[in-house]
Amino acid sequence: MSFKNRIVVIAAALLAGLIASLPAAAAELIMLEQPGCVWCKKWNDEIGVAYPRTDEGKQAPLRRVDITESWPDDLKGIARERLTPTFVLVADGVEVDRLRGYPGAHFFWPLLSDMLEKLPKGIN
Repeated sequence: MSFKNRIVVIAAALLAGLIASLPAAAAELIMLEQPGCVWCKKWNDEIGVAYPRTDEGKQAPLRRVDITESWPDDLKGIARERLTPTFVLVADGVEVDRLRGYPGAHFFWPLLSDMLEKLPKGIN
């Protein structure tokens, strides 16, 4: 193999390694909550325990944000909310959809499914 071909092979391997190390496009479901929220507790009791084990939970892992605390720096582009719980579907730091309130387990799953369908292609 010539020197030039070796350089090309090494460069291709380095590029492949760099691409592989880039973070995958990711979605997360942000649950905006606050202490004493009765509906947050109801969601936790009915959905919260199972959520991480569901297909939806794997597609959009749950992240909890207490609205009474400082707003996270990485959510500066996401509008704050006063109503809890509010579920914000985020893809690569950009809001895709939002569900205000908890309508009960019977309605939550179909509404979440509708939200997840709005994710851009290639996200989780």
